[in-house]
Amino acid sequence: MKIFNTVILIILMEAIVQPYCKGGVPDGDSTMLMGNRFLTFNAVIRVNQIEVTKDKHIGEDERSFHTPARVMRYREAIEAGFPGARITWAFSWLALNDTASDYRKIRDLVVSYHRRYGDDITFLPGAYYGNAYNTREQTNKDIHDGLSLISGIAGNGFRPKSVVAGFLSAANLKYLAENEDIHVCQGNIWSQYAIDNQDGDGSVSYPYYPSKEHFCKPAQGKDDFIDCVNLDGWTCDFLAARREGFADGFNSRMGVGPIETLMKYGLKTGVDQMIFTTAVHYDKGFKLNGFAWVTNCWEVSLPIDVEGLTQWLSEIKKRWPGVKFITQGEFGLIWRSYYKSNSFNYHFEQTGSGIGGSDKNLEIKWFMNKDFRLSLLRNIDQPATEKVIDFTRYTVPAKEPTDMTRRWSLMGEINQKQTRPQDKPVPLSQLPADYKSLIKKHYPYLFK
Repeated sequence: MKIFNTVILIILMEAIVQPYCKGGVPDGDSTMLMGNRFLTFNAVIRVNQIEVTKDKHIGEDERSFHTPARVMRYREAIEAGFPGARITWAFSWLALNDTASDYRKIRDLVVSYHRRYGDDITFLPGAYYGNAYNTREQTNKDIHDGLSLISGIAGNGFRPKSVVAGFLSAANLKYLAENEDIHVCQGNIWSQYAIDNQDGDGSVSYPYYPSKEHFCKPAQGKDDFIDCVNLDGWTCDFLAARREGFADGFNSRMGVGPIETLMKYGLKTGVDQMIFTTAVHYDKGFKLNGFAWVTNCWEVSLPIDVEGLTQWLSEIKKRWPGVKFITQGEFGLIWRSYYKSNSFNYHFEQTGSGIGGSDKNLEIKWFMNKDFRLSLLRNIDQPATEKVIDFTRYTVPAKEPTDMTRRWSLMGEINQKQTRPQDKPVPLSQLPADYKSLIKKHYPYLFK
């Protein structure tokens, strides 16, 4: 009864707040892309760990982990760490339809957070991996039905600004833009390979417009263009991410995500790694690219003390007070208003933290543009050891799987995971002439 009364009180309070907002988003928010640091955060609510289809699921039943009290503590932890933050809530199909009292109250709570804080609410097709288990046609239908349910639950003509999908095929991204008029999607998980339930290495780690050929490939021109900004799901440590799955005993997904940091290393070391990964983008990355973006995704069901979440956000607020903590839909639309095509040119540089797979003695560089992505790895202070560990051309045809499978990676000429004989690192000077010519077009200074 106490929780129910709290929900009612929040809803009543929002009747006072609402006149100052339209759809939960402050009027006149004209944030520019360049010159700003952005933070986005997705909160996932499911019933089962993997909801294969609308009526079939595998993995853990998560009902007992989803309570109104847990959701409230979770949202309070975010507000405590970063007052005024706006996050994105993503519901699976079962979480939208479960008639249990806790799920009804959770849905009411999240709607109240939309009205109070400006949070976005959206759908999570397949509970991350819709294309691994469903046809593209079924995924489109699920997206349509899920978004309709979200609009009905939120009321007042509400429409999500984005979709959270884990991975989403090019055909489904095209449907999202052209049929649902949604132009932002968390539709790739950068560098994911041999871990969780789907692979998808090969993309760009910052926003891009996807190709009609493959969701990991940036569109090459007008005829190839899908007007849906494709976003990564978790910001990862670049050195950890170059590994295959759990190779060498490390988790390749380590970065700002809670499983690989707080659950693995505890509060202090976990937060240290989260801040370290954040700084890669907010410090050097900001200087290199003119803007910076960090994104995170937490399943509300995770058995992790939310103190780590508050500490991470508090430290971000302290070290980079100008950070714009907004919904991923808002961020994607800001990027879309600046970039009308894939004219981006991203550059990242990182040395290791010494935690987990973030090798203290190594330096990694990434270059990402419409034509290709390139990664160079070397021992710190030893330029002669530098070698190419990834070169993925986007100027050549690509093709997604035609069947339902976990294997959705776009494996280029040399792939960072080093799972094929051709992936053996080589000096830049030893690349074929046509590869070097393409690289020189963008980065001639690399050959001096």
